[in-house]
Amino acid sequence: MDAQKLSHMDNRPIGIFDSGVGGLSVLLEIKKLLPEETFIFVADQAYVPYGKKTKAQLIDRVSSILEFFQTKNVKAVVAACNTATVYTIEEMRNRFDVPIIGTVPVIKTLATISKTGTAAVFSTPATAKSPYLDELITKFAPDMEIIKVGGSNLEELVEEGDLESPAIHAILYSELPPLVEKNVDAIALGCTHYPFLRDQIQKIVGPSVAVVDSGGAVARRLKAVLTHNNILANKSSQDEYLTSGNAEKFHRIAEQLMSRTIPIPSHINL
Repeated sequence: MDAQKLSHMDNRPIGIFDSGVGGLSVLLEIKKLLPEETFIFVADQAYVPYGKKTKAQLIDRVSSILEFFQTKNVKAVVAACNTATVYTIEEMRNRFDVPIIGTVPVIKTLATISKTGTAAVFSTPATAKSPYLDELITKFAPDMEIIKVGGSNLEELVEEGDLESPAIHAILYSELPPLVEKNVDAIALGCTHYPFLRDQIQKIVGPSVAVVDSGGAVARRLKAVLTHNNILANKSSQDEYLTSGNAEKFHRIAEQLMSRTIPIPSHINL
């Protein structure tokens, strides 16, 4: 039985991408759950922030990334970006013959944990105004009041790595206290950059407000897809990190945010 199970193992890498360093928050959660998998992480930093791109621009960028992943023979792709997911995932699933796992605000979780019936999604402006998010709310929280807040410029600020910058504090203290005043008792972080600000966010909204993100849900979904397709790995290799931006800067900030050493990233033209 063990030999039979071993014969079905698939040690090809998994592609994971974001506009920048935000997707690393998802990668950290995935690596906790799937330590034997190998990952190729692409940060499309030459085009960050995705939150200010049009749908057509996003489809163009994500298509380029998935075409690159095809050359690396990945067995699955994780879109570790809410904005890329809500605007491109249906198109990408039609174009590419590989399992694609998206990242979206955890509306179902909000509906489960909120006691006041009022919750919030704190995301990029693009995700906040997306029809896809409205559909999620209608499907999973039809009887709740879900307040959508777009944290303009937060994505770019997290990219710089200074999580304690006055500019970040100004945005958080402007956007979050009004939510508490509106009886919000749960907030979903709808941008993968924002979990790196979790401690600050929790401090501002207080202990009575639950702050949740999508990383764990994405990890569990990826594991389910790999298991269903019988393509789990049993031996990890060295992960690969690439950026369309400045590789040296990405390396420095990625190690800071992840609190671990990573292989030296490479620059990639996409």
